[in-house]
Amino acid sequence: MEVLDATHNSFLVAMSFVVALVAGFTGLSLTRDLSHKPVLQKKVSIALAAIALGGGIWAMHFVAMLGLQLPILFYYDAAITLVSALTAILIVGGALILLHFAERTPRIITLAGGVVGVGILMMHYIGMAGLEMCRAVYTPAGIIASSVVAMGLCILAFWVAYGHRTNRNIVLGTLCFAVAVFSVHFLAMVGTNFVAAPSFAEFGPTMSNETLALGVIFFSFVIFGACLWVSVTYLVVPEVEQRPDTDPMPGQRVEPIARLQIPCERDGGKVFIAPDEVLFVRADGHYTQIYTKTERLFCVWPVTEATKRLLPAGFLQTHRSYLVNPRHVARFERTKDKGRCIFEGKDLPPAPVSRSKLKAIQDALASQVGAIGAS
Repeated sequence: MEVLDATHNSFLVAMSFVVALVAGFTGLSLTRDLSHKPVLQKKVSIALAAIALGGGIWAMHFVAMLGLQLPILFYYDAAITLVSALTAILIVGGALILLHFAERTPRIITLAGGVVGVGILMMHYIGMAGLEMCRAVYTPAGIIASSVVAMGLCILAFWVAYGHRTNRNIVLGTLCFAVAVFSVHFLAMVGTNFVAAPSFAEFGPTMSNETLALGVIFFSFVIFGACLWVSVTYLVVPEVEQRPDTDPMPGQRVEPIARLQIPCERDGGKVFIAPDEVLFVRADGHYTQIYTKTERLFCVWPVTEATKRLLPAGFLQTHRSYLVNPRHVARFERTKDKGRCIFEGKDLPPAPVSRSKLKAIQDALASQVGAIGAS
């Protein structure tokens, strides 16, 4: 069969990259700070992020396909086109569930990036199967190159965006994601030839380029609107927490932080506890236990997350599994190479102090009036 000459509209090629960029930023931003949100809100945010990222992959592909110029008229199978969109959304959703409901280890981050790479590839080739009046013929080089790039860049994007959750890393992860989606499409297209196929597949209703354009334009505007919505959160200046009138611990740098609430569970419901109410935090597997003067509460934060958030708030890490609020320490006890922090309250256990931290914790607590009581 005669291979058709294929060219692309430069403007639509550029717009396809912009769509991928905006979708990546929207999806990765929607999943910020989910660790301390209620489970229902976390599920909704992940669902919206999956629609933004998966739908963005689909929109980028078909914006680029609108720019495809062939010497014959061609159409799309509407059912296959819909399946390609849903496939991308579901696969990306699965990757986000891994990232936010499993322990976020290096293996999980790598697996999630690989899953998204597979989603991009499946969306592309399912979408291409929906062509009517012409047929795509693939070369092994194009398939291999697009597959390697999809997996590699998506894993990189998720390592950047999820390795350390900062605004800067989310922006860099967005760029990697957009480059991944864009590169996969056009590397695959370079390795694709088109031939005329005069019959219709008749799997679903036939859709012209004009009809497809309306759907792509609508979805792209939804993504751009969502991008504006999440962008506002980057511009809000956080309210500064007023700390109690206590002197900073010797050698400890205490900076103002955004008003912080610790997510806990009480009687099956979600409650938020202010750091000042907390006596100490104890690691409990992949989660933590929060001790106040009157109760012990379950917290979804792992001890690493609690450490990252509470040390700037003035807490001390007395042991790899314990964080202590020095303002609530009644006294410090040291026996040879062991130590512990004692709290006032009924049935409150002491917080151990590891050998390597004995001197630092004792010096830090020395400025607390009445906190030192050697035994």
